[in-house]
Amino acid sequence: MASGMASNKSNRQDRQNPRDKDTRDAGDKATDAAEEAVNSKGFELAARAGYVAAGILHFLIGLIALGLARGGSGSADQSGAIGQLAGSPGGTALLWFCFIGCLALALFQLGQVFFGARGRSGRDKLKDRLKSGGQAVVYAVIGVTFGQYALGGSSNSSGSTRSLSATLMSSPAGAALLLAIGVGILVVGGYFVHSGATRRFRRELSGLPAGGPGTAVVVLGVTGYIAKGFALGVLGVLVVVATVTNNPEQSTGLDGALKTLREQPFGVWLLGAVALGLMAYGVFMVLRSRYQRM
Repeated sequence: MASGMASNKSNRQDRQNPRDKDTRDAGDKATDAAEEAVNSKGFELAARAGYVAAGILHFLIGLIALGLARGGSGSADQSGAIGQLAGSPGGTALLWFCFIGCLALALFQLGQVFFGARGRSGRDKLKDRLKSGGQAVVYAVIGVTFGQYALGGSSNSSGSTRSLSATLMSSPAGAALLLAIGVGILVVGGYFVHSGATRRFRRELSGLPAGGPGTAVVVLGVTGYIAKGFALGVLGVLVVVATVTNNPEQSTGLDGALKTLREQPFGVWLLGAVALGLMAYGVFMVLRSRYQRM
């Protein structure tokens, strides 16, 4: 009797709210279509191109840093590397390729925030979503910079960093945020070093070839992860010190961090080692586009 009454009530609600039911059905269909698009083979290939773009970027930053270690000049950061790429033969085509690849990878990682953590629960689910969300932001920012240069524009990472730091330092809340950013960069740097030293990054790879070729990929990953982590560590320290001393001139981004490293005892050798490591990371990222789990 009670069951029949409940059933009748449910049927009445469906009849009374047909638009709500249609809205829910449309939402479900849209979600399924979005998930299908993210998991499509074509979209996956475009997203893999994002790893190639990141590899090109890191290799060029490492190459510029190596020139700095040898007494040269240049801006060993994102804008400097992309600017150098823009001025090379075929640079415009490469810029558009990198823009599309980074944008696709950012959208893919955004899709993982909603669809990739299924089957997991609690802390692991939250951790996966935060990681995918962070990577989506990173690749979106890189992609925007590639697109800016592809359209004939330019940027100054160090100048922008100093300007932003000065703005944030002008208020207690902003200084606290900047300090948190510096600590966050240190944490990320430590994560990269740990991932490289323990070969944790291998969990994200599949289908590595046996023997020498597979070992070479792992060695490039270990070297690259540790070098990038060390560079981020120096950057994080500079951000923290600049905030504590209220000196935005010390907060100059990655280029400033690498040039500061060069001025330290044995700094030329340290910078050279980091530069070669960043170049190794660039090569690893290009290879990662083939072996990354998607």
